[in-house]
Amino acid sequence: MSEPEKSEIINNALDAGPTIPFPNFSKLFKTWLEVLCTISEENRHDMFSNYVKHIVNSPQKIILFNLDGILEIFLSLEQTNQEIISASVQNVVKDLDDDSKRKLLLVLPKSARRFIGF
Repeated sequence: MSEPEKSEIINNALDAGPTIPFPNFSKLFKTWLEVLCTISEENRHDMFSNYVKHIVNSPQKIILFNLDGILEIFLSLEQTNQEIISASVQNVVKDLDDDSKRKLLLVLPKSARRFIGF
């Protein structure tokens, strides 16, 4: 996909996510995370990098999500998948400039930062 197409999809997902009833969102999000665990680290890094970039640029979008519920979904994954997702997210954040890291970490709950390794 082109960068504008990726950007549009991510913006739409970030806009739509909070409007989906949480039980439905939970199933979709867990499935998405499980699928991400089956693709290459390069593709996973690209996907998370694009989401993080949009969240840093529009942090108000992530605040509308049930972040504690999202953490519970993450914790419901098999341990191996939690480790895969955590490592990918850590690599993405490691590549951010200091200002972007600060913005991202400000919107993430402490519990989520701890489980992902920050």
